[in-house]
Amino acid sequence: MSEVPIYKEFHPRWYRRRVSTWWWMKRGAYLAFITREVSSAFIAWFIVFTLMQVSALRQGEEAWVAFLAWARHPLVVILNVVCFFFVVFHAVTWFNLAPKAMVIRFRGQRVRPMWIALANYGAWVVVSVVLAWFILGG
Repeated sequence: MSEVPIYKEFHPRWYRRRVSTWWWMKRGAYLAFITREVSSAFIAWFIVFTLMQVSALRQGEEAWVAFLAWARHPLVVILNVVCFFFVVFHAVTWFNLAPKAMVIRFRGQRVRPMWIALANYGAWVVVSVVLAWFILGG
């Protein structure tokens, strides 16, 4: 059987400062952090859109034409443009965080953070060029 807590007439209450719901808008770093977290929802949409595209391709020409007709709807186009900017923002902030998250040593010395970020951006450019070459029929 559990014991009933004893009531104390003058039990102190801890002081807890109220935090605004909009605390993250006071500093640029906080705003960038929250925006990057929210951008994950837009990245999820990009993934769903890509999976729908692949599914339409697998189902044949009729499904592909129907998908393209749906994808041309102005709301879908606007959503994808907004998503594109969030995906780029997410990637840029991630690449800028990478040097803080990983310590790379080369010949016993720590690699400068700038070089880690530049390597990420360089890999991004190379992958983008290769994909563009394939997509554009190079």
